Amino acid sequence: MKEATPIRTQYLEIKQRHKDALLLFRIGDFYEAFDDDARVLAKELDIVLTSKPMGKNIRVPLAGVPHHSLERHLATLISRGHRVAICEQLTTEPVKQATGKKLIERDVVRVVTPGTVLEQGLLQTKVNNYIAAFKTDGKHAGIAYADVTTGEFAATEVELDAAIPELQRLAVSELLIAETDETNLKSFLTCFITKTDSDVFKFTNAKKTLLSHFGAKNLSPFGLDEWHLAVSAAGAIIHYLQGTQTNTAEQLTRLTTYTTENFMRLDAQVFRSLEVFESNTNAPSVLSVLDRTRTPMGGRLLRKWLRQPLLDVAEIVQRQEHVAWLIQNRKARAEIALCLERMHDIERLSSRARAGYASAQELLALGQSLELLPNIRAVLQQDTTRFSTLTKSLPTCDKAANLISKAINNELSLKANEQKGIIRAGFSEELDKLRDILRNGKTYLADLEQRERARTGIKSLRVGFNKVFGYFIEVTKPNLHLVPTDYTRKQTLVSTERFITLELKEYESLVMHAEERIEELETNLFRQVCREVGQSRQDILKSAATISMLDALISFAETAHDYNYTRPVVIDAPLLRIEKGRHVTLERALEEHDFVANDTAIGGDDAPQILVLTGPNTSGKSTYLRQNALIVLLAQIGSYVPAKKATIGLCDRIFTRIGLYDRIGSGESTFMTEMIETAQILHHATVRSLILLDELGRGTSTYDGLAVARSVIEFIHNHPKIKAKTLFATHYHELTELVSVLPRLKNLHVEIAERGDELVFLYKITEGVALKSFGVYAAQLAGLPRPVVRRAEELLNEYEERESRHSGKIRDIKDHPAHLKTSQRDELVEMILKFDLNSISPVEALMKLYELQNLAELEEEEKARVLRTA
Repeated sequence: MKEATPIRTQYLEIKQRHKDALLLFRIGDFYEAFDDDARVLAKELDIVLTSKPMGKNIRVPLAGVPHHSLERHLATLISRGHRVAICEQLTTEPVKQATGKKLIERDVVRVVTPGTVLEQGLLQTKVNNYIAAFKTDGKHAGIAYADVTTGEFAATEVELDAAIPELQRLAVSELLIAETDETNLKSFLTCFITKTDSDVFKFTNAKKTLLSHFGAKNLSPFGLDEWHLAVSAAGAIIHYLQGTQTNTAEQLTRLTTYTTENFMRLDAQVFRSLEVFESNTNAPSVLSVLDRTRTPMGGRLLRKWLRQPLLDVAEIVQRQEHVAWLIQNRKARAEIALCLERMHDIERLSSRARAGYASAQELLALGQSLELLPNIRAVLQQDTTRFSTLTKSLPTCDKAANLISKAINNELSLKANEQKGIIRAGFSEELDKLRDILRNGKTYLADLEQRERARTGIKSLRVGFNKVFGYFIEVTKPNLHLVPTDYTRKQTLVSTERFITLELKEYESLVMHAEERIEELETNLFRQVCREVGQSRQDILKSAATISMLDALISFAETAHDYNYTRPVVIDAPLLRIEKGRHVTLERALEEHDFVANDTAIGGDDAPQILVLTGPNTSGKSTYLRQNALIVLLAQIGSYVPAKKATIGLCDRIFTRIGLYDRIGSGESTFMTEMIETAQILHHATVRSLILLDELGRGTSTYDGLAVARSVIEFIHNHPKIKAKTLFATHYHELTELVSVLPRLKNLHVEIAERGDELVFLYKITEGVALKSFGVYAAQLAGLPRPVVRRAEELLNEYEERESRHSGKIRDIKDHPAHLKTSQRDELVEMILKFDLNSISPVEALMKLYELQNLAELEEEEKARVLRTA
């Protein structure tokens, strides 16, 4: 018969409530895992798997880690996709159970997941750690996200096809969805996905959760009256945090709503193609070039700005004005920067203080940081007109700063687990008295010894202490007849007797409990200080927001000054004009050489809508595409740009189809991936969009690819609702002949110089068409064996001759309807008459009408030419 121990029973009861998590069960100085959890823990942490008896005929697998190394091991477990339930000892002494047996009470205090991490060592300082929730009705989606370390909490509602790009933009660590949700998210997101009870997402339940959390009567203050899906998502986050975290949900004191229509929409493909956050080459990322921030808050805000470019000209200009002032006023900039260098992460530190997780060192760092706010405010007040808004949003938080200064000892031990002496002398009268008792103990005992010698006449009398018997008065046996009657015998030794008096006993009791009382009192006082600091958290968060903005703006100013960036003119029009534009990151990688700057004119009434760019591989076509997109991106976050001069029309979206890769997990080929992404562009682009297409159609046969590429260009050009600014780099030279039939298209090419058998890339973009692609030459540069290169040259000549002989078999670009002869036009009219008008789509009809219009215009031009000739 098997009979489990009480602690085993306790463990199983707690584990039953947390089946989906690894349960770390606190026993003394260790967190222990049992059964299957132990096997997982041993494997993931590479520690020994042992066993432990936990009842009669019961021995279970065991693995454990010391409590002081929990944070390090949590990082490993979370990074490998595990939920971890932390079970703590809630009492220091065993408590009598209903069974009559005594047992230390235990329960789970936190369930740690990627989106709910609080430990500083598990967080990236300059990266927000978002947990999000998603709810859809099949047409629209509600999205809410929160960072429990900073208190940020926001929600929105979007069309379903915009939901994934928005989640990609947020780069969430964990996503909550209803367990009945069948939306395909895993193919597009790399975050940890948690399925939870569908009832949590029901509107009525979520609304009740939000109203209870905020103590509100209705949802009007949050702007959520009409956004039921957003309410469902926001309520799900609060419910989840309340069920998995102690006090964490309380950090979310504000809920803001936003609309994606206020910002440029960017998806993961754009960030990857433009290497905004991570570089795939030796060049730095865009973020690493721009990021001069001194504080974690500033670093996080800069990332947010890059993910969310503005569509409001006034707001962009306001940021530019601040950058301009910071560039011109170097002394003021340096003064603010010096303060920022000494400032800690007040956003996260205040959150930890309010939640009761802050250490004394962290609270001291918070206080020292808050003391810098008046200095920064004083600098901003030098220009009250320009910085009036920032100054008003920068509370100096004097109350919290003064409290921390008075309460916390500024000479704390550097040991992370050393919490003695954290309260400053003079803050608590009781604490000071207790410390005096310990500090003056030796003096008291010496004084007592002298007094007792004088009173008893025993010159050899000694007052002593040992850990077993405590304090005592020791008298040699020859002097026992002099011992006063108020001495009580405590211990007999060979040559001496030890006594205690009422005074010494009282002192002993006082001293023995002083350290315990000091520790208890310091802990309570520290918690009190944290609570009072938490009451100032809204002001601290306001200050943190202003500090982060200043930090990011100074980063822009320093980058602009050091790298010769210029202030762009941002207007509300669908055009792009750039004079001597440069690539943000590539010019940093080529610092030893001059980067070749290039002009761009696209969109508007006086410039083409589509630029078709030809040139050899490695000649700079992709660089040209990317640099223009990056200049637009930088301009719309309020930064200066790498150009001599720039006029940027607001872009609602940047689309990129650059580079070849497979979605291996989805089973999609390179070409299918290319087509899916191109379809997304064509379905969502507008006249205010910027499209970058690089080598479209190269993933299939030559004529298939050419056909697709040409049809895409025609669609973008002719569609009445798109007409987006488009940069199209290609090796299909046939596409350059479209300039004769598409009036808003222009050909550009990359200049090269041929010197014998060698090519010299000039990286200069000029009007016209490249003579050829020089693919064989690129193969030679790549290091292909010489025999392979020679054979390729032979085959190329052979193919070109064959193409020339049989060109009539392939439909030439000039066979476009606009170039057909009269009899052929009649045939086209006959074909149009045969169209099934009940099935043709509106877009197809408009495209055909556009072709007919071109046909008529060219026919009139031909008639006019004939008349002039006659």
